[in-house]
Amino acid sequence: MKKIFILTGEPSGDKLASKVVTKIKQNQTNIDYLSVGGSYLNALGIKSIYDLKEITYIGFTSVLLNIFKIRNRINQTVKKIIEFNPDILLSVDSPDFTLRVAEKVKKISPKIKTIHYVAPQVWVWREGRVKKLKKYLDHILLLFHFEKKYFDKENIKNTFVGHPLLENKDSVKIDLSNLVDNDKKIISLFAGSRTSEINILLPILLDFIKLMNEKFNQYHFVFHSTDQNKDCIKNQIKKSNLKNVEVISDENIKSQILSNSIFAVAKSGTVSLEICNYKIPSIIIYKMNFINFLIVKFLVKVKFANIINIINQREIIPELIQNECNPKEIFKSVVYFLKNPELMQKQIKDINKTLNEIRSKTSSSAEASAVVSSYLAI
Repeated sequence: MKKIFILTGEPSGDKLASKVVTKIKQNQTNIDYLSVGGSYLNALGIKSIYDLKEITYIGFTSVLLNIFKIRNRINQTVKKIIEFNPDILLSVDSPDFTLRVAEKVKKISPKIKTIHYVAPQVWVWREGRVKKLKKYLDHILLLFHFEKKYFDKENIKNTFVGHPLLENKDSVKIDLSNLVDNDKKIISLFAGSRTSEINILLPILLDFIKLMNEKFNQYHFVFHSTDQNKDCIKNQIKKSNLKNVEVISDENIKSQILSNSIFAVAKSGTVSLEICNYKIPSIIIYKMNFINFLIVKFLVKVKFANIINIINQREIIPELIQNECNPKEIFKSVVYFLKNPELMQKQIKDINKTLNEIRSKTSSSAEASAVVSSYLAI
């Protein structure tokens, strides 16, 4: 029986990995799996060697404070993978954790094929990492076409699989009238999935809503949340006494709310691509503690935070970062767009052109599973 060890470092990677495994299982049933994973892989019957929460850290300062704990987890994970002796080690995203494990595994057992899904963003910072990757990666799966040149240059086997957030989804139709009044226009809000992000961005967004309510009465605001963060956000809303605000965590309802929104304000990150895929105009916000910001500013070599802007090398989606990420600036930007619908149409047109260039032929998970399966046949 063939064996695959699936290595993730946070919930988003767990979700991505589960989609790839689902595709593999459709064609091959005689595979033994083990993982560092979460609820998505667990739902497929794949055991995790420990709880994913134990290695999910955000920001440079958090990593530094937990450096010895992380090192112990890396060594423990390597030991378990070697004991399992898989044919393939499939690592997914979270490169600072997963690739450190992959490197150690390859040194101990070179016969294990190492495939990494979601290439580290070498185009943002630390391009020199690519030379090191070829020593221990057999194949790397790319989300964007433009990444290919970085890995071709070092003769690392790579395949463009497309971005999973750009796949067409079959959403279940749900009656939203119990959540939002029919006469209200929806503005979707994304404060992040990590507690550290929410603690910073949620108060800013609540103050932004207060400013909107002072001037308008036709909008309803919906926070898109994870199950873990839903109660925390609800408690903060309750304290603010805002009545035209809702929090949702159900994936089907989130999709339908987003598709029915007239605008979105989103934390910088991959969720922006999902908003773009639904053809919803938006702005991007982000704020971090000052030390992390200084470190990022020193290391990062791209001008923009959003991938659409990075690809186009111009600001198609406005970015309010750090000092500009405040209630008044968000209010001014959102109102400017709402009062100028032709600007929203222009943004969507520019975004659609870009998305058509970065979609895969089938789906990201199908393309990724095909590469993994090809190594099982070796």
